[in-house]
Amino acid sequence: MTTTFAGRAAATGHAQPPPRGVRARPEAVLAAIAAGTVAVAGLWWAHTPAVAGLDGWLTNAGRVTGLLAGYAIAVLLALMAHVPALERGVGADRLARWHSMGGRYVVGLSVAHMLLITWGYAVTEHTDVVRETVTLNLTYPDVLKATVALLLLVGVGVVSARRIRPKLRYETWFHLHFYTYLATWLAFGHQLATGEEFIGDRPAQVAWYALYLGVAALLVWYRFLTPVRLALRHRLRVARVVREAPGVVSVHVTGRRLDRLRAEPGQFFRWRFLTRDLWWSPNPYSLSAPPRNGELRITVKDLGDQSRSLAGLRAGTRVLAEGPYGALTGRARRARKVLLVAGGIGITPLRALFEALPAAPGDLTLLYRARDAGDLVLRAELEEIAATRGATLHYCVGPRALVGDPFTPGTLAALVPGLRDHEAYVCGPDGMTTAVVAALRAAGVPRRRVHHESFEF
Repeated sequence: MTTTFAGRAAATGHAQPPPRGVRARPEAVLAAIAAGTVAVAGLWWAHTPAVAGLDGWLTNAGRVTGLLAGYAIAVLLALMAHVPALERGVGADRLARWHSMGGRYVVGLSVAHMLLITWGYAVTEHTDVVRETVTLNLTYPDVLKATVALLLLVGVGVVSARRIRPKLRYETWFHLHFYTYLATWLAFGHQLATGEEFIGDRPAQVAWYALYLGVAALLVWYRFLTPVRLALRHRLRVARVVREAPGVVSVHVTGRRLDRLRAEPGQFFRWRFLTRDLWWSPNPYSLSAPPRNGELRITVKDLGDQSRSLAGLRAGTRVLAEGPYGALTGRARRARKVLLVAGGIGITPLRALFEALPAAPGDLTLLYRARDAGDLVLRAELEEIAATRGATLHYCVGPRALVGDPFTPGTLAALVPGLRDHEAYVCGPDGMTTAVVAALRAAGVPRRRVHHESFEF
């Protein structure tokens, strides 16, 4: 069923925070990646005077795929180095999708490289592929390292597969991905030691070193040193834990000079709570309220061991936080009217936006989908904000078999008059987010005015 709560009071005046930092444009990032791909292909071209015979074609196809795999894995790591310019401009959700797609390319190119090179050498040596595989791995130590790297990459790819990933705890999936670093290190030595493009070509070697060392520097600075630097500067601690609903708690975090973080409603941090059970795993949680009075708040639903343990946090627990990240903010807003669509715990960043986005009475609408009334997180706060701001709040509650599909273009257009003139923000489970974005596009909302993040790892 669908219920509506409409506020009628005057809107509050929430000012947007000052512009913050450099924001990389997605188009520019893709163009840079494409330019690097062309440069890598050009490196092979420059070192290949001619290709002749089956063995030549197979071997050179293996060389190209190997080079592209080496370049792609460096790009893959750079995308997830938590570089602020990328996180703000491209958005964490889009970066995660690019990373997932890039991972498939890396595994595919790496497997193709191994098969093509081995087949090409087998044709050259007039032997079979199995015997040549054994010979390469036992004769050349760097090839054995590359084989181990390939197995690690395939393993990480398997646990990241769409059918397997949801069955893993986030913490397990997160830590298995660290094997990518080991695979990258093993493969790097193999490339320089045996790659014909690098043997005797000092500029090519320097460029490859610069690529990998540059990515390593980004990872060390943003993923390891920056959280420590922020911890020393802001001294974050848990102030209190508030139970919002069965299985849902809000964690209030205080610290020093939190205004210097310049966190915006709609963004998230990666939180590491320094207890015996939680210190080793940073988890991404969105701010569920605009930062205020030296305090940050997250609201977490019990979806696993880590999130369940947050209910037992004690006041004074130290906190490490990486961020703020995410582009689901008012920065990209172009339209006067705003539509927010939330599903489940995806309400948390949209609740912050619901309070903070500047809007006149009647120009702000929130649609909130949940399986039952007990899953409507922060309901009292949402209704208070709607009443204060003159905003419209719709609930769609019930099993899908009962309520049908609430996110068809026709349903959305009926609930939100002038839908195509709205700026839309969507957050929730991956399937819901995909359906809502498609419905908004079908209803005539321009792509540039649809912003979304999904709650999937």
